[in-house]
Amino acid sequence: MKIPVLLPNIFDHPFTYESSNLELKIGDYVNVPFGKRTMTGVIWDHFEEKKYKNFKIKKVLKKLDIQSMNENTIKFFNWFSEYNIIPRGMSLKLHLLSGEAIENFKDKDYEEYQTSKKTSRISLSNEQSNSLKEILKNDKKFRVHVLQGTTGSGKTIVYFNSIKKKIEQGYQCLILLPEIGLTGEFKKKFENFFGFPAAIWHSGITKKRKKIIWSGISSNKIKTVIGARSALFLPFNNLGLIVVDEEHDQSYKQNEGVIYNARDMSISRASFENIPINLVTAVPSIETYENIKKQKFSYSRLLKRFKDAKLPNHEMIDLNKFKLYKNSWISSKTIEKVNFHLSNGDQVLFFLNRRGFSPYVLCKNCLKVFSCPNCSINLVYHKQKKNLLCHYCGHKEALDRKCDKNRKCEFTFSGPGVERISEEVKKIFPQFKSLIFSSDTMNKKSSLKLLEKIINNEIKILIGTQLVSKGFHFPNLNCIVVIDSDLTLQGHDLRAAEKNLQLYHQLSGRAGRTGKPATVYFQTYNLKDNNISNITNTDPFIFLEKELELRKRNKLPPYERFICLILNGKNEKKLEKEAYNLKIHLQKNIQAKILGPVNALIYKIKKNYRVRLLIRSKRMPMVQKTLRKALKDFQFSSRIKLTVDVDPISFN
Repeated sequence: MKIPVLLPNIFDHPFTYESSNLELKIGDYVNVPFGKRTMTGVIWDHFEEKKYKNFKIKKVLKKLDIQSMNENTIKFFNWFSEYNIIPRGMSLKLHLLSGEAIENFKDKDYEEYQTSKKTSRISLSNEQSNSLKEILKNDKKFRVHVLQGTTGSGKTIVYFNSIKKKIEQGYQCLILLPEIGLTGEFKKKFENFFGFPAAIWHSGITKKRKKIIWSGISSNKIKTVIGARSALFLPFNNLGLIVVDEEHDQSYKQNEGVIYNARDMSISRASFENIPINLVTAVPSIETYENIKKQKFSYSRLLKRFKDAKLPNHEMIDLNKFKLYKNSWISSKTIEKVNFHLSNGDQVLFFLNRRGFSPYVLCKNCLKVFSCPNCSINLVYHKQKKNLLCHYCGHKEALDRKCDKNRKCEFTFSGPGVERISEEVKKIFPQFKSLIFSSDTMNKKSSLKLLEKIINNEIKILIGTQLVSKGFHFPNLNCIVVIDSDLTLQGHDLRAAEKNLQLYHQLSGRAGRTGKPATVYFQTYNLKDNNISNITNTDPFIFLEKELELRKRNKLPPYERFICLILNGKNEKKLEKEAYNLKIHLQKNIQAKILGPVNALIYKIKKNYRVRLLIRSKRMPMVQKTLRKALKDFQFSSRIKLTVDVDPISFN
């Protein structure tokens, strides 16, 4: 009997095989010959539509001893491919583990994940209890509920209780987090509440551990997973609830390889599985807020902080009055404020969303800037690593170069990064222990111990990037200094205002969580700028309402669909010509406005030039379908690669 088998490769269709007298059904995992190698695939729900040549049909080699993929999940993968305009085989690749489906391990390998009936009894406030009641309504079928709560209001405990109910009913649950750095602390919080550990899934987990988790989820022996984006594609067969924590976070967007938004795809997977999904946030994304307004999503709000702790105050420090000294980034007034907090036993955070020591290194003699040879971007100097680094391709260089004038370059460093602020902090406050809190320092095995030291107030001063704003609980943090608010509040894309609102609400939420008075200080030259008062308003819905009106007036997302097409190639002229040819082809074949082609904001990455087209259309389901067909019919030149980004967040 002929069967269709989808393989994890670049093809958009299943391949036809002979069943070899095996009892096979849709969703079974099988090993099949493909070329000169053996591959793992899944029996799909349809055959390839067109065949232009006759091939000898090969036989299935083996049926794997794994619970079959359910048909709703197959439908989800089909939809996922069509929505994001990617081959079905590449969708399946996200599901398998390095191209493999993993058969069962011995029961003892899953013992640590066995659910316990012992759960922590934390009494909920009236507001939390009411939110929980709203979440538990209609939780036997698909619905989207948004839990919006002030930072420090106890949102996690509320949705833990909704997970508890599903686990007691025998279902599996998935909790998505935006950053790997959050999983360690969150795992402890989960274990303290439930009495057993959840399986942790992200790129830093060992291959052996991933195999155990993958098979344990497939066989329903693992009930709960805490994971990053990729956890969405795991082989759940009894999924009862999905929770997307910090749903607004830009990190849910996968920007390389297969491009997708994990939050939006989670909503779709929940829809296909007919299960509830909870979106949790302090500041909803603009799309989520619009769906609340249209009553597509239900919602509940936690307006009070846990134990009625007050939100921090906000104060502006006028840099026109309290001027910065040469090679200094912390004003005298800021030092005075910080000393006051340190004398009261408070922890202090200096916030600057820029890694490294300096983003710009220049020679005073020859005026040459250190830039990446592979990308059209400056190299960032990382003093602790003693090198210059490209944050796009990873290129490294030593800070050592001969000047054009036959002598060594004399360097000047323009602008600060967190390492530079850290040096200044150590000079001003030598008696206090300080730590840089960024992805360079906090994604290591030692980061859990560092977090414990921060929580125990052993480290008094943090110098952090946006990583510090993402869901951490520091009980002694009562002073935050935003070093460069004027630069941070600027943005070149349509989401700049929304991103800043979310960032500063999350950042402010780190302070004053245990009830002590707390303040966020903004160093600024522009006291008349309304941006700071807008983004620090305690009710984010006021800002989102204004932003939504602005988007509607200008026909911007979520009122129009944007699809970004980026062409990459090493030959500039050939690339430009290809982009114009593609635009002409699309204008004939799709009903949408096509802008460009223009050079991408970062024109060259990894030695490839980048040209961008932007498709704008009404939010209708047909645009991806017609675009997919049009792209399939266009004959791309050799060595030119196309990347499709549906609903882009960044325009770099």
